[in-house]
Amino acid sequence: MDKIRLAPKDLINHQGMPIFGHFDNIPHTISDEKFFYKTCMDKPASRFRKYFDFKQFQFVSIVTKNNIIGLAIADIRYLSSSFIYVYDKESNTLIDIKTLRPLWFDRKTSKSPFSGLTEINKSNLQFHIQDGHWRVKVSHPSIKIDAFLSPIKNSAPLALCTPTGYSGWTYTQKHNTLKIEGQITVADKLVDLNGALASYDFSSGYMRRETNWQWANINSCNDSCTLGLNISSGVNETGTTENTLWVNGHKHAVSPVMFRIKREKPDDAWAISSLQGDINLTFKPHKKRSEKVNLWLLKSNFRQFIGQFDGFIFDQQGQKHCIDGVWGLTEDHYAKW
Repeated sequence: MDKIRLAPKDLINHQGMPIFGHFDNIPHTISDEKFFYKTCMDKPASRFRKYFDFKQFQFVSIVTKNNIIGLAIADIRYLSSSFIYVYDKESNTLIDIKTLRPLWFDRKTSKSPFSGLTEINKSNLQFHIQDGHWRVKVSHPSIKIDAFLSPIKNSAPLALCTPTGYSGWTYTQKHNTLKIEGQITVADKLVDLNGALASYDFSSGYMRRETNWQWANINSCNDSCTLGLNISSGVNETGTTENTLWVNGHKHAVSPVMFRIKREKPDDAWAISSLQGDINLTFKPHKKRSEKVNLWLLKSNFRQFIGQFDGFIFDQQGQKHCIDGVWGLTEDHYAKW
């Protein structure tokens, strides 16, 4: 990885500025209220702007033998939203449940990536974080989840804070190839969690008013290797990158990537590669979860795809990892918030 350092207890220092860099552990708090936020004209931002410019989202992906499950809560101040979906690999069908709430109604978010509770829709979906470990709870007539996510031995999350735009910052924390224990039922049928893997994403900060990104995520395991991958383009690219490969739990930095997609042909394969040649992947979509919001202040064009990856990735030791029909996710998102 890039040069790493111990995470501060609070991501915002006593001068009101974020502490940038890769961290080898997790900050306990993100005191955004202490951040000295300025406008593009170097004036202190108003309390109204400081509140509404802060964004946060949390996401969990679970991959089992037969299913891929996605769970998310997003707080963009003007609106809060969530989704819960379950994809069946054999039938190529998707159960999709979503919630939209104005302002702060019917939701609670934790600013701490170390300990806290985030929930929405009368506790329909909850993320409990305690000492950096995640518990996921879903209470819905068709989907019920109570599951614990834990890292495999010697595995650590990606934890990164970078400058964003003229005066903002973004904190991103992600961890792939997590073990999952607990119980999941879909339509009253118990989901087999033998060999299942999970990943999470905790992201927050003062992001660009208008932004977009592409992203890919893999959690896989075979007889010889457990492999996790998080790569993106469009955020966290000021002097470094969030792109990370986990091999049997160990983190490896991977190069910046380019995503080549055809939005007018969403079923076509994606091409994902790096100029350095250490990543060369294709992604074939099987199913898409999409959502569009077109309001006066807000716009969002969100597409998350479920499908299979082929290709290869080299780790930092030069070892080649072949990807052959591995299930995972991609995302293409434009936001004006």
